[in-house]
Amino acid sequence: MTSELLDQALVEEATKKSGLIWVRGAGEPTARALWHVWHEGAACLVGDGPGEQPLPGLTDGASAEVTVRSKDKGGRLVSWTATVVQLGPGSGAWEAAVAELKGKRLNAPDGEAMTERWARECRVVRLEPTGALLPLPDGDLAARPAPSPATTREPAPAGLPKLLFRKKRK
Repeated sequence: MTSELLDQALVEEATKKSGLIWVRGAGEPTARALWHVWHEGAACLVGDGPGEQPLPGLTDGASAEVTVRSKDKGGRLVSWTATVVQLGPGSGAWEAAVAELKGKRLNAPDGEAMTERWARECRVVRLEPTGALLPLPDGDLAARPAPSPATTREPAPAGLPKLLFRKKRK
């Protein structure tokens, strides 16, 4: 019993303090870094809508593997299994989760109207720990970035260093 309580406390504290968790949904080959909030004993996520994070493999009733990193060192701290519970818009659980998520959402394009957009176009899910800890995974957990119109920076023009570092005339 004591071991189970310690495992539960480790999962809760580590997940609360970490800004990102690595989640591998059912049938997914790799884990994906997702932002979340810890609320009432579970990690709550919002996504699968325009401008929000994708949530592949996180379907209602499925299981997921969650790996949490240490906030101060960045290394893997704990891995645990979760049951995915999708929250319906307007339910009490949805309202409570969205209130927490809203406070942590950075750079929302629509500000205060984001909760209405989440209700219309997104999914809110809870990752509820099953109590089973997993061995820490080996290797890279990163998935390839999703296709995007964003590009990397072009090389600096050849004449730019001369303009920046030339000596000023008096």
